[in-house]
Amino acid sequence: MKMNRKFFIALFLSVVVGTQVLLAQAKREFRGAWIQCVNGQFLGLGKDRMQQVLRSQLDEMQKDGVNAVIFQVRPECDALYASPYEPWSRFLTGQQGLPPQPYWDPLAWMIDECHKRGMELHAWINPFRAKTKTTSNLSSNHIAIKKPGSVFAYDGQLILNPGLPENRNYICKIATDIVRRYDVDGFHIDDYFYPYPAAGQTIADDREYLLYNNGLKDRGDWRRYNVNLFMKQLSDSIHAIKPWVKFGVSPFGIYRNKSVSPIGSNTKGLQNYDDLYADVLLWVNNGWVDYCVPQIYWQIGHPTADYEELARWWDKYAGKRPLFIGEDVERTVKYADLQNPNSHQLNAKRRLHNTLPHVNGTVLWYAKNFCDNIGNYATAMRNGYWKYPALQPKMPFIDDKAPKKPKHVKPIWTDDGYVLFWNAPRGKKWNDIAVKYVVYRFDKGEHINTEDASKIVAITPRTFYKLPYEDGKKKYVYAITSLDRMSNESRVAKKKVKL
Repeated sequence: MKMNRKFFIALFLSVVVGTQVLLAQAKREFRGAWIQCVNGQFLGLGKDRMQQVLRSQLDEMQKDGVNAVIFQVRPECDALYASPYEPWSRFLTGQQGLPPQPYWDPLAWMIDECHKRGMELHAWINPFRAKTKTTSNLSSNHIAIKKPGSVFAYDGQLILNPGLPENRNYICKIATDIVRRYDVDGFHIDDYFYPYPAAGQTIADDREYLLYNNGLKDRGDWRRYNVNLFMKQLSDSIHAIKPWVKFGVSPFGIYRNKSVSPIGSNTKGLQNYDDLYADVLLWVNNGWVDYCVPQIYWQIGHPTADYEELARWWDKYAGKRPLFIGEDVERTVKYADLQNPNSHQLNAKRRLHNTLPHVNGTVLWYAKNFCDNIGNYATAMRNGYWKYPALQPKMPFIDDKAPKKPKHVKPIWTDDGYVLFWNAPRGKKWNDIAVKYVVYRFDKGEHINTEDASKIVAITPRTFYKLPYEDGKKKYVYAITSLDRMSNESRVAKKKVKL
């Protein structure tokens, strides 16, 4: 039987501690978490308290190994940032259109806070949802008020009609505004395209179908065509502004069931292709997205949507772009005793990931549950699966050129203690400028192996690292590398240090 390289390495580098198996950690892995606002967690907090909550969550996630935050900034054609086009979100201020008082910009603030911690920030928008079920009052400058013909009502919601070309243009205008004005690392959309089916509800798009059917006789094919046009346009729009911004999508966990398609998964649930009109495989295989995060929120052994079945399915069919698994913290805890280090669900899911060649990370739904450490989930990641820092997966289809190595590495005594300083290497363009650095530590005489994640002591945007000085009697070798915006890594700059 042929084993993939990832499984081979995991098998032979795993170590046994008591009865618990700890798999060797990959040096590169996307470790993300969604921070949502529609659960109302920020309502009534105000600037100081909300910043305190977010800062606490970021500190906890950094401690537990998270290296990317996906932050919801546009839940219903509104904004948790200073938008010139859409109203301030009620999920921030309690009233749509009301600016925060005192004034601040949550997206700009979050970018700074994430970057300080060496974490990426991906701006997350809901592209077509114009009103959630719980919103009753819309601001005068909301798109549904200014252009009521642009939306249709469905199950208590308002949806920007994907069949209208001007709506696709409008969303792309919003996206390029965010990308142009904010230093985001990624741009992220979720699973809301056409609405999730609801009994007794009909999508009101007869007029648009007559006007724009493009010769497509099947209404489903036409709706998929609309979403496909949008995805290609959005991808092109983002990369035209900043080629390094990663465009990602987190679709519903089932593409199609085997009962309706020969390549479908052995599942029996709602389907992206048939029910949401989202042809995710087309986007992945055509390179319209830079990463894909299927929401596989179920447990291993679920009777209609088994986690293992779906993870293997996405790995098999969606491997032409980096693949990260969307995982539900609460449901994992529900079906596993995380007080037990041999927790079936968590161990089984981690081990499964290690056997799948195209799975390069996880995104947790959602950050608050993770930070609250329900069921000791965060503790398990911090002490085991995400014990050591991780670099982002490579995306050579965007850029694969490494930056130059750091210069003039030197330890210096300061008022703050013994500090290792270095200078940034030269760089002229976005694809050769160093934005972060990896600090490794090795014992004297030890082989310098920068593929060993356990040797990473910091990933930082700063050009210095405070050394853990003791008595100056033990010798170490510190190795510093540069990372560019796509996490391409430079050659090593070394320095011997006595601590």
